[in-house]
Amino acid sequence: MMLRIAKPKVCLRGLTAPVCLIDKILGAAILTPRSYSSGVKQMMVREALNSALDEEMAADPRVFLMGEEVGEYQGAYKVSKGLLQKHGPDRVIDTPITEAGFAGLATGAAYYGLRPVLEFMTFNFAMQAIDHLINSAAKTHYMSGGKISVPIVFRGPNGAALGVGAQHSQCYAPWYGSVPGLKVVAPYSSEDARGLLKAAIRDPDPVVFLENELLYGESFPVSEEVLDPSFTLPIGKAKIEKEGRDVTITAFSRMVGYALKAAETLAKEDIAAEVINIRSIRPLDRSAINASVRKTNRLVTVEEGFPQHGVGAEICASVVEEIFEYLDAPVERITGADVPMPYATNLERMALPQIEDIVRAAKRVCYRSVPMAAAV
Repeated sequence: MMLRIAKPKVCLRGLTAPVCLIDKILGAAILTPRSYSSGVKQMMVREALNSALDEEMAADPRVFLMGEEVGEYQGAYKVSKGLLQKHGPDRVIDTPITEAGFAGLATGAAYYGLRPVLEFMTFNFAMQAIDHLINSAAKTHYMSGGKISVPIVFRGPNGAALGVGAQHSQCYAPWYGSVPGLKVVAPYSSEDARGLLKAAIRDPDPVVFLENELLYGESFPVSEEVLDPSFTLPIGKAKIEKEGRDVTITAFSRMVGYALKAAETLAKEDIAAEVINIRSIRPLDRSAINASVRKTNRLVTVEEGFPQHGVGAEICASVVEEIFEYLDAPVERITGADVPMPYATNLERMALPQIEDIVRAAKRVCYRSVPMAAAV
């Protein structure tokens, strides 16, 4: 089991205008091959999210955006830039720093048929509101006997950022991924961000939408199909980012980029890695992962979160339970270190996955290097 990654920057939370005009508002398993199609345009992830929000708000008057600094400040990460001017303060609502308060308010609005998109400045702050996410949003449809739907999206940056320490660097994918009643997605590219956010807003169930601060400013090619207002991506389907024959590497969010770079390095040593962008944490596309492992007979999972009870651990368990006989080597998990995130830059880097960790793990499962246990 390995550890290591890169680094972002988190913006300070600022007090914004109080919630206003809310009373008016309240009046499976086919693996998609990599398809950046014609790549006619470059689009940043924040632009993809912004366009998805804009189009869904224009198409459905029930959709509204709420959170800290989403309006007058144009969003802490400029994801909501221009939305206040276009859709007005009744539908782009600045809140005080009170996650428990506005998460409860938005969940109640969803009970009554509206479609809130709730932005947390970081999912670390969502811990203040976790009761509403788990006990109110996730469970109400079941506890009401199917009579109450909760069409709400909880979105914001998840995972580590540059030099913000242990309390602002956690990956919450395993937390929310373990909860029945929630759907949990983690986009990587602009295509992912745009297609999955539109699908999440249209979904009748609560969706936890885990973005990554370091990806907001990254640009990806998008096709005309992706730019079409009707474009969505199915929640629960993985994507082959790179096909290969020798080893399967699964990753989500920023780690997909690391896996692709590792695959480039491995190709120089004649190891053809297949990189799977999980996209959806819950439901997890188990059949897609299994199909890949049946082909490559080897598996490396990558995530920046803690090793115990992680997404990679669930993938490992699933593969062992369902297709153990196809494995030609032990599964390798690349994760963050099992420690609170250090503040110092050098220690932070050591605590997060790095490309070289993925390369070494892939070479081990392909028996191209000395196993760690034998090297000690």
